Amino acid sequence: MLAPEQARALEAYAELHGRAQRRLHAELRAQRDLNGLKREFLARFGLTARQFNAVRIELDGKVQAIRQRRPQLIEEAKARLAKARRLVDKLAQTCPGTNKLHQKRRRLAVLEQRLAALQRDEAQGRVGLCFGSRRLFHAQYKLHANGLSSHEQWLAQWRRSRSRQFLVLGSQDETAGNQTCQGAVCEDGSLQLKLRLPDALMQHCGARFLTISGVRFAYGHGALVSALAMSRLVPVSTRAGRPTSKRVRRAITYRFLRDDKGWRVFASVEIEPAAVTTSRVHGCIGLDINADHLAVAELDRFGNLVDARRLELPTRGKSSDQAKALIGDAAVQIAALAKARGKPLALEKLDFQKRKAELEAVDPARARLLSSFVFSKMIAGLKAASLRAGVEVFEVNPAYTSVIGAVNHAQRRGISVHQGAACAVARRGLGLREAPAVREAIVPLRNGGHVTFAVPARNRAKHVWQQWSGIRSALKAAHAAHWRSGRSKDPPAPLSPATRASSAHRFSTVQSRGANRSQHCSGGVLDDVPF
Repeated sequence: MLAPEQARALEAYAELHGRAQRRLHAELRAQRDLNGLKREFLARFGLTARQFNAVRIELDGKVQAIRQRRPQLIEEAKARLAKARRLVDKLAQTCPGTNKLHQKRRRLAVLEQRLAALQRDEAQGRVGLCFGSRRLFHAQYKLHANGLSSHEQWLAQWRRSRSRQFLVLGSQDETAGNQTCQGAVCEDGSLQLKLRLPDALMQHCGARFLTISGVRFAYGHGALVSALAMSRLVPVSTRAGRPTSKRVRRAITYRFLRDDKGWRVFASVEIEPAAVTTSRVHGCIGLDINADHLAVAELDRFGNLVDARRLELPTRGKSSDQAKALIGDAAVQIAALAKARGKPLALEKLDFQKRKAELEAVDPARARLLSSFVFSKMIAGLKAASLRAGVEVFEVNPAYTSVIGAVNHAQRRGISVHQGAACAVARRGLGLREAPAVREAIVPLRNGGHVTFAVPARNRAKHVWQQWSGIRSALKAAHAAHWRSGRSKDPPAPLSPATRASSAHRFSTVQSRGANRSQHCSGGVLDDVPF
């Protein structure tokens, strides 16, 4: 718990840091020389050289993130625009003069303006930053809708949001990995941080340093303690060419952030990856990441299913912190499973940006589902957890894995369609064959029923994916015919004895979870039961 004078010192530091960063951004946009700006800012804002470098590097990170993301935003805007134009043309023919067509045309105009602005900024090399968030900036135009009583109240929140954090840059050649904020391990295992205040705040705070005791990190505390204790000598050469040695430590960067609960400190340190203890000789674990759950399939080295499970991941409606907690727990659980089995993880290498273009033409429920999808966060969490656990992670081409899982694995192995897709991912990671295993496909449905269709023949002169492309078209046609028939909500029709005999049964070693109704009975045992 911080004392009031400590909290005031951190707030003054954050206010000075934010003001210097905004001024630096304006000067750099005016094409000012960086070296001259550094000398000017040291005297103008009362910063040390290291504190100015922290301001500059944090600003450079924000600018580079926008520049790297903008080409992707342009392509995404083009895809959305093309989708919106096709939808407007369709509505103009089917339902002209309706309010829906009017709203879609308004949306089309907004997308055109957005794309034009992105392309203009990309051509001119401009980067626009809104310090304090655009959402809060636009809140001044709708005060009552955002819970504000006056413009003065908004202005106070705006200034507070623009000065809520500051970065303290670390380096491996500095004491305790950081010249401005040095950590020390206490006898009880906690950390004591000694923060060097800017020269401009010495009179305001009455001291040069701010000492914060009793700091403990909920995650990674041991890694930070190890980094503080690490020190080694490395051979170097002087300017004259004489050999010498230099003491090198682990760089530690701190970020101080104020939120609704008070001040928090985050520490970033490079850790050594754990030794890899998994091998494809033992098999593979495949993952199929969905909007509300993770489908997991464990295979042996021959590609046979050993286990299949489903991990719930209800991120829709959750805050960002709640979603991160759910993703982190799921990633740790999967990494622990892979480490215990000694098998690597296989993931699909997907680009979710194309999916966002579909939001222009889908129903609101599906749009919310796609919008709340946290695929990239899940991938990052899995890679981080696997790095700490010593689990190898490799990504495979996602082409037709869902179709392969539905046709080849779901019915035959007694698992769900998503678990079948995870099985297909794992088999692709093992480099096994992917030819269709049946001539007549039986694909489970959500209501417990199934659809069947004949598998198209393969042209041996072409790649097997050409056949899977035809199978995907046949599967879509079968689903559409089932929906048009009105049987999607009816009780499932019974399977024939031959079909039940070819399905997974209760004597199988597979642990079936989330499977449909026909996959829990042994073939030919309960012929008289109306499935």
